[in-house]
Amino acid sequence: MTRWAWVALVALLLLTGCAPAADPAEPTIALLLPESKTSRYESVDRPVFEQVVHERCPGCRVLYFNAGQDAARQQAQAESALTQDASVLVLDAVDAAAARSVVDQAEARGVRVIAYDRAIADAPVDYLVAYDAEQVGKLQAQALVSAVGDVEPGQGILQVNGAVTDPNTAALRAGVAEVLPGSGIPVLATYDTPDWSPDKAQEWVQGQLTEFAGRVVGVLAANDGTAAGAIAALRGAGLDPVPPVTGQDAELAAIQRIVSGDQYMTVYKAISQQARTAAELAVRIGRGESPAAAVQVDGVPAVLLAPVPVTRKDVADVIVAGGVYTAAQICTPAYREACAQLGLVGGNG
Repeated sequence: MTRWAWVALVALLLLTGCAPAADPAEPTIALLLPESKTSRYESVDRPVFEQVVHERCPGCRVLYFNAGQDAARQQAQAESALTQDASVLVLDAVDAAAARSVVDQAEARGVRVIAYDRAIADAPVDYLVAYDAEQVGKLQAQALVSAVGDVEPGQGILQVNGAVTDPNTAALRAGVAEVLPGSGIPVLATYDTPDWSPDKAQEWVQGQLTEFAGRVVGVLAANDGTAAGAIAALRGAGLDPVPPVTGQDAELAAIQRIVSGDQYMTVYKAISQQARTAAELAVRIGRGESPAAAVQVDGVPAVLLAPVPVTRKDVADVIVAGGVYTAAQICTPAYREACAQLGLVGGNG
């Protein structure tokens, strides 16, 4: 069993087990996600979470909300969940600072809160379920340094960060900062991408390619959406082959870009495992349990799952063999030739 699978299994075993028989009044659980520009939220997080809650607790009710990257809207959605007698909030905060008031309101009503995917500092959160974002940043930087190699005087990379309102952005930057300064590869410019918007990332990279014409040898993009924007800018500038670009989330489009050589790497996080773990935990605490957690983050009991770097050579073993996507899903007609080079066969698997 691979290390990442083992960590996920340990996390799940920690939170599962024999749940008590359903009470006459099963808990109402609210899932509050931050946005939908990143495809994983609607395609993975929500359906897996809802499925697991209903499997573990057929009488439970799930209230679902998506804030569309609007902190004020998320606040109103949380208040709606509380008025609908939610006993557990699973909160992926748009803005961690703004989310503190949500947590305070929940605590005042005796409602428990699971911080999902993003920590909420200085707030009475009951649990955190997330991936180690600092480790993600380290993996991205290590991969980019390896791909870029030695640089000529004046050359360097662009660093496209996530949204400053997301606490994971600071953790990602911290991980990157453990690697890049000692690499000998200069960072020409950095950008904090509002709302993690691919369009805004593309616009910024376009400007930097003009300012640093002929000098950009790679892009450290914080996730697959910003990577897509950066790659569009690089392609638009006529760069062929595209310099190495990192990512995160292992979105299907990103895996296809990796297969074709447009994107150098992504970081795979078993989002379905994260959603499953959060759902299991939400059911248990909604029923009045207080499950133990293996670690704490700033005093909050936490389950931190391990991220996995994925480059072209890893697609078959990590993504296809791991059941993330089938070869048929990846190897659509535009990617069949590239898939053939990797030994992937569209239509099988």
